[in-house]
Amino acid sequence: MKITKSWVAAVAGVGLLGLGLAGSPASAEPNGTPQYRALAGVGSDTTENVMNGLSDVITVGGQKVIGSYNANGGGNVTTKDPAVNPACTIARPNGSTAGRTALLTSLQANANAGDGCLDFARSSSSRGSFTSDPNMVWIPFAIDAVSFGVRSDGSVPKSLTLAQVQSIFKCQVASFKPVLPQPGSGTRSYWLGQMGVTEAEITAGTYPCLTGVGTTASRAYSQENDGRALKTDEIMPYSIAQWQSQATAVVTDVRGKTVLGTIDGNAPTVIDSAFGIKRDVFNIVPQSKLATSPTSDVFVGPSSLICQNTATIKKYGFAPNPNCGDTSSVS
Repeated sequence: MKITKSWVAAVAGVGLLGLGLAGSPASAEPNGTPQYRALAGVGSDTTENVMNGLSDVITVGGQKVIGSYNANGGGNVTTKDPAVNPACTIARPNGSTAGRTALLTSLQANANAGDGCLDFARSSSSRGSFTSDPNMVWIPFAIDAVSFGVRSDGSVPKSLTLAQVQSIFKCQVASFKPVLPQPGSGTRSYWLGQMGVTEAEITAGTYPCLTGVGTTASRAYSQENDGRALKTDEIMPYSIAQWQSQATAVVTDVRGKTVLGTIDGNAPTVIDSAFGIKRDVFNIVPQSKLATSPTSDVFVGPSSLICQNTATIKKYGFAPNPNCGDTSSVS
């Protein structure tokens, strides 16, 4: 695509959604009692905060049952009582792919006993063609959208067409540097699909500006939805739900000077039918547990406790999903 001076010079402001539901940021690990929960989960950075929020308000039999552990924060996590299962101190999985892998490893290691260290995984990417043994189910619970983030004082335009954004991420605009989330991120996987780029092409060096190597490169990757290190000539994908909840202090604000860009004239102020880059977000659970409480109570079907808690889903910047609780996507 040819890049003209007119669109490089064009800069448009971005509105801010006023959620009106600000409060203290959700805890990074299970908050309150019991310390160890019946449903322990890891994975996506994008959905960690909303799952933390849901874990604080959802109870079964008067007791909190969701234990959601953040993707980023370093160190190990202990997901079950060491006195019961001493093997459940594990390396913290960072991102959707790492969470999915950790859940599958837990299921495979404990397939007969049924007492694995993990009970679900957060995922901001769909199942796609992934298959596993034992089977896992991707259950949608909310809708997110993704725009591009740039510095408010930077040189990258704040209003672009999708084709222009794609050209930047295909290394066709030397003056702007694309930055991707960390490997294994569901946002990275989803965004690359929207850009028409594959991981195989990045590995092969087809798009050298995405590798972090060479004269055209900037940073190889950054922690997703964290704009504090973004440079004035850089552009990165950013969850709209995450940006909004950070902007309103519902969660810890790590935007730095990052603002969201407008794509094809649609401002990233609300997740609706007008904004084209939308995605379902999921919780992955073992198929074998779909009919077993508390998995069935919390995750399964439109009347599940998560699906009924739309106020919390909205509070964290996401939109309710009309297919919430659907269990048809099995690996």
